Amino acid sequence: MKNQIKFLLVIASFLLSAQVIFAQSAETISLKQVPGEFEETTLTLEAGKAYVFEVSNAGVDHEVGFVVAPEGMTEQKNHIKNAYLTKTIEDGETATSKEVVLEKGEYVYFCPLNPTPQYKLVVK
Repeated sequence: MKNQIKFLLVIASFLLSAQVIFAQSAETISLKQVPGEFEETTLTLEAGKAYVFEVSNAGVDHEVGFVVAPEGMTEQKNHIKNAYLTKTIEDGETATSKEVVLEKGEYVYFCPLNPTPQYKLVVK
């Protein structure tokens, strides 16, 4: 019985260590919205990697948001929901999205409230 308990403790310790080693922390992508546009006009990201989008409102006199969608499919039903900000943001505020993992392909990002042009987001 003692050997079984020791064995289970060793296995549990190994599993906890593996979780720490393989845990993936999301990379933060910071973007700034100014009146009518984002300052960052192109993004290239890595497929399968976790990202959090952090958006700042710098001088837009009303609330702004953030949308990521597949290129050519910008209708709301195609939006990447986890990329939405946790709240709309007023001038001087910053908000983040949930973690987003994108597949290889071409996307666009934009603000439907500002409104901004659609900017290219390439996932390789």
